[in-house]
Amino acid sequence: MVGGDRGDRVIDPGRLVTFVIASMAIIVVPGPSVLFTLARGVAWGRTVAVLTVLGNSLGTLVLSAAVAVGLGPLLSRSHLLSVVLQLVGGLYLVWLGIGAYRHRHAHAAAMARREGAKPAVPSIVRQGFTVGILNPKSLVFFAAVFPHFVEPARGSATVQLLVLGGLFSVMAFCSDSTWGLIAGTAREWLSGSARRLVSLRVAGASVMVCLGALIVTSALAG
Repeated sequence: MVGGDRGDRVIDPGRLVTFVIASMAIIVVPGPSVLFTLARGVAWGRTVAVLTVLGNSLGTLVLSAAVAVGLGPLLSRSHLLSVVLQLVGGLYLVWLGIGAYRHRHAHAAAMARREGAKPAVPSIVRQGFTVGILNPKSLVFFAAVFPHFVEPARGSATVQLLVLGGLFSVMAFCSDSTWGLIAGTAREWLSGSARRLVSLRVAGASVMVCLGALIVTSALAG
């Protein structure tokens, strides 16, 4: 919930539930962060995978805060900006999904490739942070989808965006950690079949394209 000057200035529960569903739809998509986590889990096991996710989530949190601080005041004053961001972001998600499908075999090969010596803990977290803060999927989601759940009448748009970003980061950590634990536990099973990895990328690409199309449709309808 987001507090304001009055007790009724909170994020609407219905919108919050919708936000959680939309967030999970994009979080579970095997994009750059999940791909990186799976690769680490397959290569070095569960501990490295979870530490990678920790760094990734911290990077995502910083990215969401930057977007919130930059976009909050503007979104409070411009409905047109919100619509434009949703259109651009939705189309970009479709483009990312098509790219993920086109390069599914190359991505699968990268996940199956085993690397050398295990890196130190600070290095693991730092590398995960870098992937998280530079993740285009997260940036597009924050810029295009978050504005849809902001209600200026209920308080500061910036504060609402910050809270939504924090919630998203927590959900991303839980989801991506699960991917990492699965990859670390079933590393032999995953790396032993390129077909399984390709199927994973195809499923992720499909979800990304569908979500992008829904965002574009919603923006045009609004």
